Amino acid sequence: MSPRARRSKHKYLLLLASLASGLLWSTLTLPVRAQEADGPYSTASISKLHAGFLHPPDDTRIMMRWWWFGPSATNEEIQRELEQMKAAGIGGVEVATMYPLALSDPAVGFHNYPYVSDEHIDHLRFAAEQARRLGLRMDVTLGSGWPFGGPHISATQAAGELRVEKVSPAPAAKSVAVPALEAGEKLIAAFLVSSESAETDMAGARSLPLPSGSRLNLPDEPGSSSVLFFISSRTGMMVKRAADGAAGFVLDHYDRDAIATHLHAVGDRLLLAFGDHPPYAVFSDSLEDYGSDWTPDLLVEFQRRRGYDLTPHLPALAGDAGPSTAAIRHDWGKTLSELADERFLMPIRAWAHQHHTLFRSQTYGFPPVTLSSNRYEDLPEGEGKATIRMWHDFSDTRWAASAGHLFRHNVISSETWTWLHSPSFRATPLDMKAEADLHFLQGINQLIGHGWPYSPPMAGEPGWHLYAAAAFNAHDPWFPVMPSLSAYLQRVSYALRLGKPANDVALLLPNDDVWASFAARIQKNRPATSLGGFDETGSNITIDESLPKFLGTDVIPQILDAGFNFDFLDADAINQLGIPYKVLILPGVDRIPVETYAKVLDFARHGGIVIATRRLPGTAPGYRNASEDTTRIGETSNQLFHGDVSTAHFVKDEQTLGASLRQWLPADFVTTSGVPEVGFIHRHLDTGDLYFVANTSNRAQRFEAAFRSAAKHAEVWDAFTGETVGIPDPHHVQLSLEPYESRLIFFSDTGLSPVRSEAPEQTNHIDLSHEWHVTFGENQSVDMQDLDSWADRSALRYYSGRAIYRKSVDIAPGDLQQHGSFVLDFGQGTPVPLPDPLPRFNMRAYLEGPVREAAEVSVNGKAAGVVWHPPFRVDVTPYLVPGKNEIVITVGNTAINEMAGFSTPNYRLLYDRYGVEFIPQDMQNLEPLPSGMLGPVTLIETRHAH
Repeated sequence: MSPRARRSKHKYLLLLASLASGLLWSTLTLPVRAQEADGPYSTASISKLHAGFLHPPDDTRIMMRWWWFGPSATNEEIQRELEQMKAAGIGGVEVATMYPLALSDPAVGFHNYPYVSDEHIDHLRFAAEQARRLGLRMDVTLGSGWPFGGPHISATQAAGELRVEKVSPAPAAKSVAVPALEAGEKLIAAFLVSSESAETDMAGARSLPLPSGSRLNLPDEPGSSSVLFFISSRTGMMVKRAADGAAGFVLDHYDRDAIATHLHAVGDRLLLAFGDHPPYAVFSDSLEDYGSDWTPDLLVEFQRRRGYDLTPHLPALAGDAGPSTAAIRHDWGKTLSELADERFLMPIRAWAHQHHTLFRSQTYGFPPVTLSSNRYEDLPEGEGKATIRMWHDFSDTRWAASAGHLFRHNVISSETWTWLHSPSFRATPLDMKAEADLHFLQGINQLIGHGWPYSPPMAGEPGWHLYAAAAFNAHDPWFPVMPSLSAYLQRVSYALRLGKPANDVALLLPNDDVWASFAARIQKNRPATSLGGFDETGSNITIDESLPKFLGTDVIPQILDAGFNFDFLDADAINQLGIPYKVLILPGVDRIPVETYAKVLDFARHGGIVIATRRLPGTAPGYRNASEDTTRIGETSNQLFHGDVSTAHFVKDEQTLGASLRQWLPADFVTTSGVPEVGFIHRHLDTGDLYFVANTSNRAQRFEAAFRSAAKHAEVWDAFTGETVGIPDPHHVQLSLEPYESRLIFFSDTGLSPVRSEAPEQTNHIDLSHEWHVTFGENQSVDMQDLDSWADRSALRYYSGRAIYRKSVDIAPGDLQQHGSFVLDFGQGTPVPLPDPLPRFNMRAYLEGPVREAAEVSVNGKAAGVVWHPPFRVDVTPYLVPGKNEIVITVGNTAINEMAGFSTPNYRLLYDRYGVEFIPQDMQNLEPLPSGMLGPVTLIETRHAH
């Protein structure tokens, strides 16, 4: 590096440091105002709330992660796809540039171009211009694939690892060879340990002088011994799913120089595409820097932060070194978390603010960032785990929502539909709603769909897709109903931004116990010719992925099923913000900082409810002053749970936690019959209280619900239509929820929407299940005497697309009376049994609808509605005329049928050219799915009493 380049980089680092410390923030102008804890219209009148719900603002629309493969995008296709998104009710994109899916081919005019090349920047610039023209938000990922890194990251800035290598000397050997070191590696210590217990018992480990040459002399003493070498090393992890020209080492997330290098090489280049109109936000994907547990100056930083030298205690990181092992590991883990905050998150946010944009981040995973690390971002984001139990278990979705609630970020996003109903193109609109509702129940109010695959015309049907599900774009045959789904999701997102979150319970995350469990991995005689190839398995240097083991399986369901909702909280948040909840639960917590526990005691003394489960906190975290501080922890436990603090309780059996909670605090939402499949989330407004209630099961649920609100009036908000309807008795709310159906219920002392009359009804059913004329594409049609799946017909077995069903119906003039209505009913659908045991990725709607998979209904040439979710009905009253009526139903299935007729794609040459960057998941042995309108179809006439 030239002297001039070094000076330039030095200035760049100084700028990042000053920004990260807050010195320059006051001079920066962001594209939008920083988020407030109060949502919009928290003090708005009822009429304004209704108007906002009917026509929500554009910024509440869902977004899509837009995968650019190659990159190889062209301006023509960029414009077409952005216009398709706009028409579908999608409000914006996050551009994520991924691996190539096709080889460059001059014969057809197709080519890939390098990541952040001039051509790439030109196409990004065009996309940004088109997004602005269409009123779409545009974010950009600060890298290709994930985690951050690339060819600009040298081995000396690559992800760090503590390489612990065990070498067993030959019998009677006087010395052993020091493991060969590569670029980015440094030998920091060596210890003699017993060979028999070298992987577990470190209590007798003895430090050896570091050699000046290539061999380490062994002490002359009897017994079988091994040598543990501790090396400041690199994981060797490469960027996953990298684009053309973006492959390289993952950067060291504990090294400020490494992130500065990345921001200069990638971030500055990407922002050239936006000119004077920066992206709404820059994005950091989930942190998956597996195995990274070290950085070259960690010993120095550890000494400065923890007050003692880690070097003589290094064996405790790899095995049991005695009673202090957990305390030393705790201090190591805490240091890693602090470095990740200060050297990765803070510099990126500072850089983003310098460039007048916001920092959106999935702040969880590896390195071990904490819940409180989310205070260093502008827009927290979670991620679904593709399981139907995600809302009843620990999840990164609730982690992000909790952080948003704590750190006053009103808009909280989640990566939604990852691995939904695999493989790609299998997921349906009902699948999408079923998962989205689980995110809403946890506090999410901005959905980032995973995802929209860019696909050029040359790719044919159904086009390109990511290796992992799901895929949502205009190539899905059911896509014409996307505006209906988008409108539902937009209205719920809007509603869940109103007012403030109203969760009663905080669940303390035992970060200090998790840090104390961290361990370095011992490698046996690893080949000295390379870094050994990266292995992402076995590392436990993570907070969030370790937490399920510490929280157990009972606490979260007990809270939810008892009629409460909750947020996560950690010790750093308590120290900074206090405890802004009615209840604090300590789930089996052992280690807790003295300062934090004092605040917990003060909370209880001022009326807050504190519940410890399984055991009482008994250990102070950390190595220094451990004995004195642990004594203070014990004293605080005695004051809380054995003194005169009446609001502190110990619950040994966590399966009784829910019943105990109800004794100490009235439930917020209770169903008379006890329906654990129905969840809720509560927002408080100055004008009332808003609840979102969702049936997460594939069975209809009918029950009476009691809400904590004592308001005089209540109404239902229909997120599909935007209508509001009064509820007769706000204190005894009768709810009937079809499978995967939801409601928004608003309570207020102010007058609300009128109640609809419940007059007696008389119904007449007209069977329309026979004699339909059905057209497929341009050249094929059949007359269906009885409705069935078109995939059962040999000529249509592999047909994916849309089919048009036509039928005429006569309506007597007298039947179209003023007090009557006509509903087209398609049936109830069939529940699908849940697999036992559930596979790892099991998120889907376990209901097969009577229309596979979605339909548009028109009557006499006028659009009447769409069918894709329960109840599978469309009100056609306004469109009927006396006499003959033409009913047209256009049904779209999934792309799976067409894909089942293909051979598996051959990527041999693509892999030869770029390496194996992906392997398509679950694409083997595809079979066509039932498709079309399956029946029965009934026209139901209802006559209302005058």
